[in-house]
Amino acid sequence: MTIQIPDDLVRGLEGIAAAQQKSVEQVALERLRSLFDRMSSPEVVLWAARGLPHPSAAAIDDLEAAIAAGRLPVRDQGAFDGRPPR
Repeated sequence: MTIQIPDDLVRGLEGIAAAQQKSVEQVALERLRSLFDRMSSPEVVLWAARGLPHPSAAAIDDLEAAIAAGRLPVRDQGAFDGRPPR
């Protein structure tokens, strides 16, 4: 995978890497890992969800149609009230 990083961040990573006698890749990976180690599972899910594209209007229409098709009819009696179904 290739990630485009702004030049100012690259220079910062290069400085840190040189000071720690590590490669830029090692420093970047360590920093990313520490970010995920600090985040709880809900935070990671929220972070990932924020990166998803918004659904299109057509996708929302399809979802609503699928939900409507899966609905059960409403009954005015309970399943255990002793009367046979109509």
